[in-house]
Amino acid sequence: MSKVTIWHNPRCSKSRNAANLLEEKGIEAEVVRYLDTPPGKEEIKEVLKMLGIPARGLMRTKEALYKELGLQDVEDEEKLIEAMAENPKLIERPVVIKDGKAAIGRPIEKVIELLDS
Repeated sequence: MSKVTIWHNPRCSKSRNAANLLEEKGIEAEVVRYLDTPPGKEEIKEVLKMLGIPARGLMRTKEALYKELGLQDVEDEEKLIEAMAENPKLIERPVVIKDGKAAIGRPIEKVIELLDS
């Protein structure tokens, strides 16, 4: 069976929905509470590559911290990735990873597609 990992925030309903979906499908995923154990820059880069999106695509751009840090004016991918590594609250959630591919669980159908692939 494939290894599945979820970057999870139990306080987020979308993240809880994704975790429940994994459980319903009988998938024992590695649960990473990314706010407690933030991913490093290299791990974020790896996930961005799996997602096939730029750094801003993984960021919570409506988060107050995003605006406080002035990230809307930053174009440098490295700086955006660094900001997520230093402030994991900026990372969109949930992220589910399976077989070298990843999906952001917004909407949950993206996770279903990943699991069914």
